[in-house]
Amino acid sequence: MFHIALYEPEIAPNTGNIIRLCANNGSHLHLIEPLGFDLEEKKLRRAGLDYADLARVTRHKNYQDFLVAMAGKRIMACTTKGSRPHTQIAFAEDDVLLFGPETRGLPMDIINATPLEQRLRIPMTANSRSLNLSNSVAIISYEAWRQLDFVGAQ
Repeated sequence: MFHIALYEPEIAPNTGNIIRLCANNGSHLHLIEPLGFDLEEKKLRRAGLDYADLARVTRHKNYQDFLVAMAGKRIMACTTKGSRPHTQIAFAEDDVLLFGPETRGLPMDIINATPLEQRLRIPMTANSRSLNLSNSVAIISYEAWRQLDFVGAQ
């Protein structure tokens, strides 16, 4: 299955929602530190409900450690600065969907280090700035899973 990575996430309820999402779509969640909250935070537990035990979650001390762990995998930078809509790429089973923090998105050095064809965006109307992080993860991850014929679903 594919991987979802959150670069320095800041808001506990969003991460809790994404933990629940990963438990339901079978993706592996990667949290890249520093985190803007404690993993034991009540809001995180409430949003993730009882799904934390069902999700595969790995923490990485920094972006470099994450890159080492993901060596050989195709990383998709999911950003409002993406060069192509998320529906215009053929996802593969071991792809990594990388998302930035809620208030600032992925840093430009990470975006610029990602091949142009792997910089994805969600189409939005003119004058829209961004979507909620957990909504963005849901939209792109379910498109990736759909393309993989919902492998593992019942």
